[in-house]
Amino acid sequence: MTRHIERSWLSLQDSTDPLTPTGRSLNWGVVATGGIARTVVRDLALLPDATLHAVSSRFADRAEEFAREFGFRRHYGDDGGVPGYVALARDPDVDVVYVATPHAQHYEVAKAIIEAGKNVLVEKAFTINAHEAQELVDLARARGVFLMEAMWSRFLPSIQRAFEIAESGELGEVQWVSADLGFPAPRDPTHRIWAVGAGGGALLDLTVYPLLWPVGTLGFPDSLTALGALNADGVDEQNVLALGYSGGQLATLTSSLRAHGPRIATVAGSEGVLTTVGGINNPNELTVQRGWDPARSERFDVVGRGYVYELREVTRCVQQGVVESPTMTWAHTLSTMRLFDGVRRQLGVRYPNDERANR
Repeated sequence: MTRHIERSWLSLQDSTDPLTPTGRSLNWGVVATGGIARTVVRDLALLPDATLHAVSSRFADRAEEFAREFGFRRHYGDDGGVPGYVALARDPDVDVVYVATPHAQHYEVAKAIIEAGKNVLVEKAFTINAHEAQELVDLARARGVFLMEAMWSRFLPSIQRAFEIAESGELGEVQWVSADLGFPAPRDPTHRIWAVGAGGGALLDLTVYPLLWPVGTLGFPDSLTALGALNADGVDEQNVLALGYSGGQLATLTSSLRAHGPRIATVAGSEGVLTTVGGINNPNELTVQRGWDPARSERFDVVGRGYVYELREVTRCVQQGVVESPTMTWAHTLSTMRLFDGVRRQLGVRYPNDERANR
């Protein structure tokens, strides 16, 4: 694995206020009507240069209900063998589409939207595997459309600030990082988080968040060791990743659908340590201690639920004709999916989508 430290901050943002318009209003489409779609759309509605234009679902009545609730102009459901997302992609007035389906459907849906010439924001995890991710990136590059993984935490002021502190040298040289995220998920075999066909498991659903911390401070690792617990269906219930770097730095990441954890990220350097307060995916406070000096804290407020920052980035990029976010790059997404493929090989986790990649 090639070591590459992500050092792209929000330098291209015109304002630290994500609600400040950055250009012409964009017509948004949304694919799927589940919980994450509802949460993100509430934040999307806060942007003055975003219009809730169209929503699609497999079921026309769900799309219509969602459209009515949130004020979308149009709604599409599966009809006559044409999937709702295809009908949405054909809508000539759609500028950008947010894909909020389960992981296993991301590739198929995003591919159809890109082929229709639309810009796309794809919920994390980006795809099931690196093969699918590479195909989408190649297609977006060829078609000249914007494409980004919806790694919303990457854009939060608190996490941006944490990475800035680590890079500033205040902590000295970062030597190790730890991060965890876990909760006991109800064991419902019909829920996507437990369904192997949907890409269920702790890895694709949770590990993107702990992974953000070593990648943002040390880069992608040179070696990886993974341990995990799989259920009878081959879904990983929890996992632990040990990341190694050529300079001797280490990182340990834990993700669990079995148990609650402290949900803390720690960045430890030769001169000091940084810890998060209030979770690792949306911390409201950072604590920094240099040596034996008294610790200091920095507190952060977020606009909405915190998704407005990534939505502002998508909006700005599309308005300016930029096809790749300099903050959430294609290289970052591809490296993440390759790393996850390596984890799954060690754990013995396979998804139906993997069979297509091997043909």
